[in-house]
Amino acid sequence: MGDDSYGINRETVERMVREVKEVSDLGVQIGVVIGGGNIFRGVSQGAVGMDRATADYMGMLATVINALALADAMNRGGLVARVQSALSIEPVVEPYIRGKAIRYLEEGKIVIFAAGTGNPFFTTDTAARFAGARSRPTSSSRRRRWTASTPPTRRRTPRPRSTTRSPSTRRS
Repeated sequence: MGDDSYGINRETVERMVREVKEVSDLGVQIGVVIGGGNIFRGVSQGAVGMDRATADYMGMLATVINALALADAMNRGGLVARVQSALSIEPVVEPYIRGKAIRYLEEGKIVIFAAGTGNPFFTTDTAARFAGARSRPTSSSRRRRWTASTPPTRRRTPRPRSTTRSPSTRRS
C-alpha cells in the first residue's frame, strides 16, 4: 500500500485511516475491499510460468496481509475494524459471514474484506462488487482501495408510466 514498488508504506496506511475515520465520523457504514498488488508485485517475477490458480491464491494471501496491516492501523487510530476473509484461515482472521458483516456495519465497525472472492480467476474489483451487494448498501463510492456504504433506507420505487396513450391523447 503506497507509492513504493512493493511492501506496506506506513504513511499511506495512516492517510487511509484518517480518510476512513472522517467518513466514519459522519455515521457512514464502511466496508473496505483491499487488494494485494503491493505485496504480490514483489514476488511476481518468481511467479512467471506458475499455475494461474496458484498465483491467484498467493494474491489472495497478500490481501490478507494488507487487511491485517490496515485493521491494526485503524484499531490504533481510534476505529474498530474487523477483518473477514473469503479463505478459511480462522486462526488469523474470521471467515466471511454475511450476517456478521452486516451486524458489524450496523454497530459502526469497519469491515475489511480480504482474499477477494476466495476463488481464482476473479479480480479484487469483482470481490468489491460482491461485498457491496452482500452487505446491502444503498450507495457505494469507489475510491482507491476503499469503498463506503451508507445505511440502507427504504425508498418507494416509482412505477413506470404507461407507454400507450388513451384515445383522447393520441395523435393522428
